[in-house]
Amino acid sequence: MDRQLIEVYVDGGRQLGSAYSGLSRSDLLAIPVPGTWSLQQIAIHMMDSDLIATDRMKRIASMDKPLLCSYDETAFSQLPGTNDLNATLACEIFAKNREMTAVILRSLSDACFDRVGIHTEIGKVTLGEMVSKYIDHLAGHMEHIVRKRALLGKAIRF
Repeated sequence: MDRQLIEVYVDGGRQLGSAYSGLSRSDLLAIPVPGTWSLQQIAIHMMDSDLIATDRMKRIASMDKPLLCSYDETAFSQLPGTNDLNATLACEIFAKNREMTAVILRSLSDACFDRVGIHTEIGKVTLGEMVSKYIDHLAGHMEHIVRKRALLGKAIRF
């Protein structure tokens, strides 16, 4: 794995935080594209997903072929109280989690990024693939965030 990906991974925290600046509570809860998640739900999903990702990465780095359980992101997004959570704080937790995880990733040997875990839905996945997957995961959601902000009249560029 190209170790520069660790820096791309950690910079995602800054990107997500910037994407949520200047949004009101009504902006966060709006659903400008019917049938999709609100910006609030995306922020909480990104936090949840990255916390789970960190657990998976640490398991792969420290255990022999650990089992990596899937989860139902839609069910998570519909939990009572989700809309009452602080989206800004979720973005801060996302960023801090990536900063802390990056310290560990930078400390690992190159060979460690070839270690595998067994995901319950996709099968074998290496630590290096997990880092790339979560970089891509953020990039995909950033596209949605930018689009939704534009539809709300709060355009932002990255």
